[in-house]
Amino acid sequence: FHFLNPLIILLIYNSSLSIKKVYSNRFPRGFFILTAYLKTMKKVIKLPHSVIGRVLLVGVGLIFLLFAGIIGPPLSAYCKYQPQEGDLLFQSLPMNPVVQTIEGASQSPYSHCGIVIKKHNEWFVLEAIGPVKETPLSNWVAQGREYHFDAFRLHDLYTKFIPNFIKAAYTYIGRPYDIRYRLDDENIYCSEIIYKAFLTASKLELGSKIKLGDMNWKPYEFTIRQLEGGQLPLERQMITPVSITLDAKLFHVQ
Repeated sequence: FHFLNPLIILLIYNSSLSIKKVYSNRFPRGFFILTAYLKTMKKVIKLPHSVIGRVLLVGVGLIFLLFAGIIGPPLSAYCKYQPQEGDLLFQSLPMNPVVQTIEGASQSPYSHCGIVIKKHNEWFVLEAIGPVKETPLSNWVAQGREYHFDAFRLHDLYTKFIPNFIKAAYTYIGRPYDIRYRLDDENIYCSEIIYKAFLTASKLELGSKIKLGDMNWKPYEFTIRQLEGGQLPLERQMITPVSITLDAKLFHVQ
């Protein structure tokens, strides 16, 4: 019943201004279209003065956006997920040659991942996408291909490591992204943060290293050589997002 989502939100926030504020923070594309809708309606008809009238008007706009598929998928995924600090999220980024190489070479749907954190009572994802940074959870969901994501959680035996796991991950804030996917500390990539931070916190590996030469690299040789300046580092060891999801220390949440 995805069409009920805007009605629930309307009951919580009680005004169109609150709705606009929420959607500007969570779903920018939907917010901009909603703003245009409200401006158009203001020109066409006189906006009602009552809160109920404004709520109903905004509700019509939200329902339109949901049925248009603009905010429905991320809103649905975001509402279903019940985050916990230390959760690991995995998604497919919009397709480009590098994303295609990551997913194809690792033979998985995942090209990106991050760590769920709670800050000032709000949920964020610590991620390496550009420099390492905090991204609001809902924005993180919306950046994925078709808004899909999978959440994994540590089994109870390993939850004691979460505070130090997050602390270790924060030491990489601002670190540049490693487009060459090396396991050094000069630059860093998304699954590398998870692997190194958990290793620091627990002395245990999360995920497993794999050589490029043992992956499905041949269909993507052109892109790999472009990234490497013509070289083909088949002996390079990497940590892929999918290798982390396959670790027995984790279970699938959503």
